[in-house]
Amino acid sequence: MYEDYAINDELFNWQSQSRTSIDSPTGKRYVNHREGGNNILLFVRENKSEDGVTSPYTYLGPADIVSHIGSKPISIVWKLRNKIPASIAKKAAL
Repeated sequence: MYEDYAINDELFNWQSQSRTSIDSPTGKRYVNHREGGNNILLFVRENKSEDGVTSPYTYLGPADIVSHIGSKPISIVWKLRNKIPASIAKKAAL
């Protein structure tokens, strides 16, 4: 549904919801998170559900914006402050 994937063990491509524009309050909060004092915390999961049970998320840690492109949705590259564990990076790669 979203274009969310690990680029490498430090960079993660993430896509906002399809209705989030770059000029919306949410879009501005993502893109200007440092200036606004907002912390970005990245959580991932492999599947939405498994055997009818909602899958848990794994916390990857805080992240900072590297770049962004587009609007509705916004595609953002985040740089994680800690490397993605190898076991998760393999599953999260495109």
